[in-house]
Amino acid sequence: MDEFTQGSYSLQARTRIRKTSFNSQTSAQTAPVDWTQRATTPVLRHRLSTASIRSDVSETDRSEIVAPVPRRHHILQTSESRHWLGTPPLSPHSRPVSPLTPLASSPTRRRLHPTLSFSSLGVQDAKRTVSASHSTTYSPQKERRTDDDEGMAKRLLRWMHHENMKAWVLPCLVLASLWVKWAVGLGSYSGQGTPPMYGDYEAQRHWMELTVHLPTRQWYTYDLQYWGLDYPPLTAYISWICGVIGAWIDPTWFALDKSRGIETSGSKVYMRFTVLALDTMIYVPALYMFTKVWQGTRSSRRQEIALATLLFQPALLLIDFGHFQYNSVMLGLTLLSANLYATEQDLLGAVCFVLSLGFKQMALYYAPAVGAYLLAKCLYLGPTEGTRLFVRLALITIASFVVLFLPFLPPLAPISGILDPITRIFPFNRGLFEDKVANFWCASNVVLKWRYLASQGVLVKLSAALTALGFLPAVATLLYSAYKLHRQAAPRDAKIEPAQPTPLLPLLPYALLTSSLSFFLFSFQVHEKTILVPLLPMTLLLSGSSPDEQTFEMGMLMNNVAVFSMWPLLKRDGLGVQYIALLVFWNRLVGYNPFSLTRRSWLHILSFTIYAACVVLHVAELLFRPPARLPDLFPVLNVLVSTPVFALVWLWCIKRGVEVSWALGGLGSRSSTKAPQSVPSLKKPLPFPSDSRLDAVAGDGEALKDPVSGLRGSGMRTMSLGFAQGRRRKVRSGSMDIH
Repeated sequence: MDEFTQGSYSLQARTRIRKTSFNSQTSAQTAPVDWTQRATTPVLRHRLSTASIRSDVSETDRSEIVAPVPRRHHILQTSESRHWLGTPPLSPHSRPVSPLTPLASSPTRRRLHPTLSFSSLGVQDAKRTVSASHSTTYSPQKERRTDDDEGMAKRLLRWMHHENMKAWVLPCLVLASLWVKWAVGLGSYSGQGTPPMYGDYEAQRHWMELTVHLPTRQWYTYDLQYWGLDYPPLTAYISWICGVIGAWIDPTWFALDKSRGIETSGSKVYMRFTVLALDTMIYVPALYMFTKVWQGTRSSRRQEIALATLLFQPALLLIDFGHFQYNSVMLGLTLLSANLYATEQDLLGAVCFVLSLGFKQMALYYAPAVGAYLLAKCLYLGPTEGTRLFVRLALITIASFVVLFLPFLPPLAPISGILDPITRIFPFNRGLFEDKVANFWCASNVVLKWRYLASQGVLVKLSAALTALGFLPAVATLLYSAYKLHRQAAPRDAKIEPAQPTPLLPLLPYALLTSSLSFFLFSFQVHEKTILVPLLPMTLLLSGSSPDEQTFEMGMLMNNVAVFSMWPLLKRDGLGVQYIALLVFWNRLVGYNPFSLTRRSWLHILSFTIYAACVVLHVAELLFRPPARLPDLFPVLNVLVSTPVFALVWLWCIKRGVEVSWALGGLGSRSSTKAPQSVPSLKKPLPFPSDSRLDAVAGDGEALKDPVSGLRGSGMRTMSLGFAQGRRRKVRSGSMDIH
């Protein structure tokens, strides 16, 4: 280390030393690891004559090597075991690289310290793996194949980082997404040129027309036969703002009753611009905040890859910027609330979620998960702090709803005025489902004709019961985990600070997915576009996983099939080109090949079969016409292919929620270890859960204060799904990669 400080490390080689955290899954034969013991870090020295690597064993120059991940329970083990990557020695004549960078040639490898060399670590890990199918020797051909299979986003971001363009990554991603969204909007939209009712585009424009010219009392009662307003008040307020600005530009765009069906080029450009502006102001900042809050322990490049994955999600782009809707506002407000929960700003998070409910009633799909999480946190904090938080949340929620519905409440309106928006928001008189939506009711209606078997009132009650049963596992898991963790975290007379991150946070995304999928599959009056609601938490989980994880494969399967399930709607809107282009572009962007069978797991084989069925169905629809007595043959086949996938994701999410709760210590038997007096406080929120691990990070270069005695010592197991509170080690921001 003295040579480094004295400047003997020559600048001519321009060698950069990158710190890499090594993670390895151990088998049942792995000996216990002493986490408090530190190892010696190999010190890299450059000499003008030759490049050498040696180990400095002096006590003063020792730094920490991150130890392998502790052995997990067999339930949490993934089928793919990790292996050590070989690293070529440094050379004064070649560009220095990290162990993860592929090279064009394979130089002669040189051993490090006998106990710390890459080769020895690789041999030890190869002996521990069951199959020993991965070679630990450095193979440039294998690395090149891996690099070719990487996504466009990863390769582009690596190039930009290498060219010192890190500051331009975020602006380029946002500008590229804006360009793609505007390009999608150049196509047709819902109801274009189809009088007299047109479609969703005309509905949104008509609501701007109503709110500009009519008093608030008539918003939900005026001419209900022609696209009467049936969304909550926040949609009406935003429509009023957009209508006022548009009427100032050109009053003919929103003239009352006279502008119905208007399709001038100027009005279409303005309407497309409103979607783009609201998306940029609400949804994009929520995505950026998500990558910084939930994935703050990861490298900046990983965060940027996650942001690119989320920005170009094809389903949302096709519906909002092609079909024409404002779903990104509702989804952005929901994501903002989750981000605020992660930063322990629960009151602001509750306000954002109320705003999401106030914009679109579809946000109710998340309500059981959000309510259960907040209630579980109150239960976890104990009688004193939990009751105080519960009262504050109740007051802020009620106040937010009162402000939203204030124009429809006394004294501004009669008492019966509140019934006008409520009866329009919950339309139980429309039927069990519309069109052909890939949920339980439409799929089973092929065999069981529900409308003839039961009355509408019975179907409403039955759908409500099935929906409640669908999200009950997520709610029960959250509440029971909070109860168990509260008992394990501290004795009854101890005080748990409410400002610290709750260990229940990793359960929130799985609860959101379970709850929203339950509503989509079993609730009353579901549209095909409603799949966007469960797609949000699934895509968030996807963005935090690596391609070798089950979450990645499941997320890609659900996203691709979700776009396929909306094909009848997109075909009717004339968005076939956008449908194919966005699907191909997004899969290439994230580095996913739907028809690859390189890894023959059951999920990969199932995915391949489903994708093949989708292609066959598209080809058959292109070549053949359905028989006259079965005009909806292809949409029904689409439903029968898509519904089992969504049901599979729903079951998988319930299973994953139970696994995460087990890893947190909320399920299973309680350890006999004596509970500590307090739970350690974390300075940063818990990162987003993934298949491989969950890391709790205290801060840049700061270690957790006695996390073993705080959580692991209280009976919690090693957490491998997003953070591991039981690890004593320093983590420097940007120096590790959890994948």
